[in-house]
Amino acid sequence: MFRPLLTILGLSLGLAAHAAQDDVQINGCTLVPGANCAGTDLRNADLSNMDLRRINFNGADLSGADLRHANLDLASLEEANLSRANLTRASLQQARLRMANLYKARLVGINAWGMVAPAVRAEKADFRGANLQFARLSGGKLLRANFEAADLEMAWFNRADMTRTNMSDANLQEAKFGETNMQKAVMTGARRHYATFVGTYMEGCRDCPHGWEKNIYSKAN
Repeated sequence: MFRPLLTILGLSLGLAAHAAQDDVQINGCTLVPGANCAGTDLRNADLSNMDLRRINFNGADLSGADLRHANLDLASLEEANLSRANLTRASLQQARLRMANLYKARLVGINAWGMVAPAVRAEKADFRGANLQFARLSGGKLLRANFEAADLEMAWFNRADMTRTNMSDANLQEAKFGETNMQKAVMTGARRHYATFVGTYMEGCRDCPHGWEKNIYSKAN
């Protein structure tokens, strides 16, 4: 009567051992949810489609890495180097990217609801179609970043440098742009309902709200 139970137990242990053997390791980092991979060299690594929830990538070098479709929910990537990394369709919900380097990173279609990324460096980064609802990018360097058709509802960009940033067709509803530099930015077709532009610099900004220097709320589109 115990043989079926022993057989099931043996099969379960065998599957667990096989799964453990299949865990990917790079430079001492085991790439599993919740792992501590702070400071690891993962340049140009293929991490696509991986479950990396809650992982610690603080200070890691992920430049040029392939993170397409990876799950990075609740991950910590503070001061990580993600320059030129490909994060297309990755999930970064409530991930922490304080002072991370996203220079020329590809973040097309990411789900980054509630992402916390103050002082992020994302010059020329591609955020087209991204979900950045409730994200925090205050103080970020976002020069020439592309937010075309992105959802930025309730996102914070206070004191960010968004010179020449493209926000055409984006949803900016209730987004915060206090004291933000939006010189020569593009807002054509963007939804600006109740977005705030207090003290925002908009010299040469295309299709930006009129009267922003006097009014807290922009005109609803």
